[in-house]
Amino acid sequence: MCNLISNLWSDERGQDVAEYSVMLAVILVIVVGTVRLIGSNANGIFSQVGSAIQ
Repeated sequence: MCNLISNLWSDERGQDVAEYSVMLAVILVIVVGTVRLIGSNANGIFSQVGSAIQ
């Protein structure tokens, strides 16, 4: 039983998956925030250009 617990404690295979998951979550937060910021600014610019054309 102690050997099993020792093996589970020292097993690092799941660590890579957790690190990649955290990295992916951070990247997604940055991308979503950037798209929302650019999207709202772009909407205002397109509205101004459309008003100027008419």
